[in-house]
Amino acid sequence: MRSGELRDRFGRVATDLRISLTDLCSLRCTYCMPAEGLTWLSKSARLTDAEFVRVASVFVGLGVRSMRLTGGEPLVHPTLPDVIAGLAALDPRPEISLTTNGVTLAHHARALTDAGLDRINVSVDTLDRERFARLTRRDRLPDVLAGVAAAAAAGLAPVKINAVLVRDSNLEEAPRLLGWALREGYRLRFIEHMPLDADHTWSRADMVTAAEILDVMDAAGYRLAARGGRGHAPAEEFDVLDGPDRTEWAEPVGRLGVIASVTRPFCRECDRLRLTADGQLRTCLFARTETDLRGPLRAGATDDELADLLISAVSDKQAGHGIDDVTFVQPDRTMSAIGG
Repeated sequence: MRSGELRDRFGRVATDLRISLTDLCSLRCTYCMPAEGLTWLSKSARLTDAEFVRVASVFVGLGVRSMRLTGGEPLVHPTLPDVIAGLAALDPRPEISLTTNGVTLAHHARALTDAGLDRINVSVDTLDRERFARLTRRDRLPDVLAGVAAAAAAGLAPVKINAVLVRDSNLEEAPRLLGWALREGYRLRFIEHMPLDADHTWSRADMVTAAEILDVMDAAGYRLAARGGRGHAPAEEFDVLDGPDRTEWAEPVGRLGVIASVTRPFCRECDRLRLTADGQLRTCLFARTETDLRGPLRAGATDDELADLLISAVSDKQAGHGIDDVTFVQPDRTMSAIGG
C-alpha cells in the first residue's frame, strides 16, 4: 500500500482525521437541528464498520496519526467498540478519541476504554436541568453528568468538556461551568457557535465571541494567562491562575480552552480532514465540495487507488473557511451530518 503524506498547496500536512460514524443523534439541540430532527441517511448509504476501518488504514499509510470518532452521536452506533478495536489494530496505531453528547456514556465508558479509546470530549452546555431540557429538547442532564464521571473513572482523563454558549440562554453560566470543571478535574473548552445549523439562521451578530467569553470570565473573578504555542490544536488555551473558588479546585492550576473558529480562525495551521458517515471526504468543515470514497470503495478500488484520491483531494484544500468573505455560503450539510 502506498505511503507518504497528505500535503496541500499551502504546505499544510494533514495528520488528523475526524470520522462521522452516523448522522443520527439522540438530542435535538436548538442551535444545531429542528425539533423533529433531520432526514437521516439510510443504513445502506452509511459505510460499514469494515469500510470505515479500511479507509482509515489508507489514511494511516499517508501519515494520519490521530482519529476522532464523531456523529451525529457516535454512541448510537451499535458496534462502536468494534470500530475502535479495528482502528486500534492499525499499524502504526493512531490515537483514538471520541466526541459525544454523553447521554448513554455511563453504560459504555468502560467498554470503549477496553476497546482502545484514548481520549474523550463530552458536550455539556449547562448544569441547569431545566435549561438543558430547553437547549436540547430532552431531559437528560443527569445521564450526561453520570457519563462524564464514568468516563473519568474508566481512565479517559483528562475528560474534556465542550460547551457552546448561546446569548440569552447559557452565557451567564460560563463561570459556573468553569468552576465545576476545575473542581472535578475536567478540562473545559468553550466553542464559538459556527454557521452549520440546519435552519441556516446563524448570524455573527448573535454569536457569543471568544472576546465576550473572556470578558465574562474576567468579570466573574477568574484570572487567565494565555499559554501560547498551541500548534495545530483548535483550542487557544489559558492557565487559570486565580478565581473565586480556587480552594475547591482539583488541581493547583487549572486550564481553559477557547475554540474561536469564527473570530480567531486557525486555518493556516489546520491539519484536519473529515470523513462523513456516507463516505465523503471533506477537506474543510465549511467545504462546498466533497470527494466520494464510498463509490470507488464499493466498486473495488485498490488501496493505492484510494490513496491517489486522498492525495488529489487534499492537494486542493482551500486556504481557509472564508466566513468573513462576502461570498461565503454556508455548507448544505449541517454539523450533525459532517461531524465535529
